[in-house]
Amino acid sequence: MSVHPTAIVDPTAQLAAGVKVGPYSLIGPRVSVGADTEIMGHVFIDKDTTIGEGCRLFPFASVGADPQDMKYRGEPTRLSIGNRVTIRESTTIHRGTAHGGGETRVGDDALIMASVHVAHDCVLGASVILSSFAVLAGHVRLGEHAIVSGSSAIHQFVRVGAHAFIGGMSGVVKDAPPYMILAGVRDKMVVAPNIVGLRRRDFSERAIEAITGVYRLLRGTTPLAEVLSEAESAYPDSPEAQAIVAFYRESERGVYR
Repeated sequence: MSVHPTAIVDPTAQLAAGVKVGPYSLIGPRVSVGADTEIMGHVFIDKDTTIGEGCRLFPFASVGADPQDMKYRGEPTRLSIGNRVTIRESTTIHRGTAHGGGETRVGDDALIMASVHVAHDCVLGASVILSSFAVLAGHVRLGEHAIVSGSSAIHQFVRVGAHAFIGGMSGVVKDAPPYMILAGVRDKMVVAPNIVGLRRRDFSERAIEAITGVYRLLRGTTPLAEVLSEAESAYPDSPEAQAIVAFYRESERGVYR
């Protein structure tokens, strides 16, 4: 473990073997940092934050601060960051709220680029990517391998499905289905299968054909309940198709189609 003499570490914080803390960084009470994580200079880690192993926090990142929620009254809440997460310069990630589950979570292997904001009670799946200036409002859910491009904003309580890709400068106010590309603002959203991304992640052509087939059914004007029943019957052996159907059925905000 290596802590720069100008860094301030609360005596209740726990730093595992191999942790590096750079100059002028501040680590607050009840913080836990896993092995071989690097905290560079001028990083602020507030109270009740857990950071996994092999992470990298770049200068001026602020994680674990109080949520920006007017209902928050100082209740004990948490931020949990997984293993091998990269958090770039000037990013902010806030703790949860008592009424929102009490915890904000970032999954393993996430890449969070410069100047991103992740609000209270968000849950980010494994291997997500948030490009610079992306903004997640409170209670957002990102599925694994989801990508949010630069300067995009995700409305509170929105879900973004696994392997979805949100194009740059998008404004997402409804749920974004898994395996799709979405780009646009509010109700003016273009949706299409994320074929290039799926191939890069070694999805089989059979899986991609099922995803594309479900999308063709969804893009029409047939009532959604009827479309979902048809898709469920047409692709009974495709876990990807069944996941899309389940995602639509579980939505509370409505899903782009």
